[in-house]
Amino acid sequence: MTAYETMPFHLETERLILRPWAESDAADFCALLSERGKGTPTVEHIRTSIGELLTATATTGIALLPIQRRDEGDFIGYCGLIIGRSTLEEPEIAYELFQRVHGRGYATEAAGAVLDAAVATGRKRLWSTVGTWNTPSLRVLEKLGFERDHVSTEDNGEVVWLTRPLP
Repeated sequence: MTAYETMPFHLETERLILRPWAESDAADFCALLSERGKGTPTVEHIRTSIGELLTATATTGIALLPIQRRDEGDFIGYCGLIIGRSTLEEPEIAYELFQRVHGRGYATEAAGAVLDAAVATGRKRLWSTVGTWNTPSLRVLEKLGFERDHVSTEDNGEVVWLTRPLP
């Protein structure tokens, strides 16, 4: 296993709740992924993906968590730590929100809570990878103290690699 503490899987902010996945999140998760413009996965496929996320969380001690608004109670996206292009020792912070809630500070608020959760695990650094075209996401990360490390070219375009030391 890992030398790090397990990340808290229930996080609360002034306006948001981040919590473990439930099977009931599948339809909303499908709708979120369909906003990418690359088709809509089936609910059955997403239920399988949710099961895989929960299994990975149990194995790694880090999690990608659904975000719901505290007052409205609605699913608006996800935020958390993943291995992604990085490692378990220095995971990536990842987030995606419905377009209808963009520009309201939810990504920054959720990512700030996840950043605090990462600190609690004892990790010393986080990464994030973002397409060079995604200016709003780059702004969120810069607000949270991430700095550009380098740019790579992948099949789907250029990707900015950002990093942030943890206290």
